[in-house]
This record gives sequence, C-alpha cells and structure tokens, in this order.
Amino acid sequence: MKIKWNGHASFTITASDGTVLVTDPYDPSGYGGVLMYEQVKDRADGVLVSHDHADHNYVREIPGSPKVVKGSDQVKDIRIKGIPAYHDESGGSERGNNTVFAFAVDGINICFAGDLGHQLSSEQIEAIGLVDLLLIPVGGTYTVDADGAVKIVEALSPKLIIPMHYKTEKCDLPISGIEGFLEKMANVNQLQQSEIELSQDKMPGAGPDVWVLKHAC
Repeated sequence: MKIKWNGHASFTITASDGTVLVTDPYDPSGYGGVLMYEQVKDRADGVLVSHDHADHNYVREIPGSPKVVKGSDQVKDIRIKGIPAYHDESGGSERGNNTVFAFAVDGINICFAGDLGHQLSSEQIEAIGLVDLLLIPVGGTYTVDADGAVKIVEALSPKLIIPMHYKTEKCDLPISGIEGFLEKMANVNQLQQSEIELSQDKMPGAGPDVWVLKHAC
C-alpha cells in the first residue's frame, strides 16, 4: 500500500489492488481560509469523514464519485469499522461527535483517529482492535494534545505512528506544532517526502516508531 499525507487530517491511501481511500478532505476556503493547503484532488473509491466540519468533510471536489463513509461500511474489498467517539472531553457537548475508523489494507491494520478529543474507553480500544499504523492528531485545542496522543499510543500499542492535525506553515489554526509530541517519542524519523510505500515486511518490528511526512498539498 501507499500512504500520502495531503495535509491537516487528510491522507490518500492506495491499496495494492488500486483501491483508493481519502480521509477527511478539507475545504481550503473554510473558516476564512485558515488552511492554506491546496485542494485534495486524488481520485478515490471511498472517502472517510470523521465529522462534519469544513476542514474534514469537503468531499465534493474529490474525483471518482467516491462512496462517503461516516461509520462502518465497505469500500470494494476493504471493510471499515467506525467507532463512535467525541471531538472533545465533554461527550461532544463542545464540538460534537467524531468517528474513529479501523480497517486493514494489504494486511496492515490502520486506525485513523479523526479529530479525537479524549482518551479512549476500554470498549473503544477493544472495538478498534489490533493497530499496526496509527494516524493520530497531536496539535491540541480541538483534539488531544501531545500528552493525550502519547496516552492513546500507549493504549493502542501501534508499530508505526504518522502524526497529523498540527500547526504548519500552511495551517493558521490555533493549534500546536509537532515538536511537543516528537519530544515525548523515542524513535522518530523525519522523512523528506509526502508519500511512503508500506508492506507487512517493511513495518517496524515492535515500535512504536514515528514517521513524520511532509504535506503534499
């Protein structure tokens, strides 16, 4: 499989059979243009939307007439489990609901956390199941912060982590950069690329390893 970080919470995941999933595409004009990433324009078979905020649900510009997935569903041969969660620590009363997605691509178990704003319950951890690759927000304010992300890493025990939803030169939201999270992790690899190719034999052995991608958009 190939995985590309478009920017913010958006990834393009391409399975070896050509099936393409895009997560949380953003509207560059949303919220007054605080996101300056270019529009995601990858053709997709399915788009995973963790919640209906403009920086996560801009599906209409994604080519390919993709299936929009907001809970448990299936896109071609990829079965997707949607685990209900919240965008805050107050049961959704501040920022609403959030869906955590768990699915496998080419034998790699992926957890895409969306805008997770709280620690996971034991029931949620059990529902997510085995995690090889964790895509997790680390910027705080609207999601878990660096400390919160570390606790989720400890709860899910992934082999590999790709951080997302943090401040960059193209993100003017009042969230933190990635540095606070990286300081708390032991095995960090700052990659000079936006897309990587993964297979079961290329995954870290025990982990957790952190691979930092450059945004593609």
